[in-house]
Order: sequence, then structure tokens, then C-alpha cells
Amino acid sequence: MEENKPKSLQFNVSQEVARGSYSNLAIISHSKSEFIVDFATMLPGLNQPEVTNRIVMTPENAKKLLNALMDNITKYEQKFGFVNLGDIPEFNGGNGMRS
Repeated sequence: MEENKPKSLQFNVSQEVARGSYSNLAIISHSKSEFIVDFATMLPGLNQPEVTNRIVMTPENAKKLLNALMDNITKYEQKFGFVNLGDIPEFNGGNGMRS
């Protein structure tokens, strides 16, 4: 019998995407069938944040992303120390999410 090994994915990342884009603000909204995450940048001198990227995903994929982020934050904090969110008490010491 052949083992069910996960297949390795190889990604092609264009130079433009590989440069990435900076975001210091995310706005999350949802409907019954999808989650929309707008990544924005709020800088001094700008009247309003500029949305630079929009990601649309299914609720299942949004939850997979949440789990992957929590796993990676845990690993990061084990290696580099606790990530303090400043004066936002509901975000410090809990699971990092607002309810």
C-alpha cells in the first residue's frame, strides 16, 4: 500500500509580489460565505488609510489562517519573547482576539 504523504507545494513568486507591501492596519469583514481582509497603511499626513491589498477567502480558509497565525505567533514568542500590544489590555495575555 502506498502511504498518504502530503505533497510538497512549490510556489512561483513574481518579483513584484516578493517585494511585499507594508501594512499597519487590517479591516476584516464577512458574509455568510466569505471573509474579506483589507490590508491598509495609515501614515502621518494622510487623511485616511490607503487599502493596499484585499484578500477574500472562505470561512474554512479564514479559520485555517487563524490557526496557522496562532501557531506561528506561539513559536515566535517562544523564541523571541512575548509580543506586547501596548495599552490595549483586551489583547494582552489572552488569545489575541477580540470577541
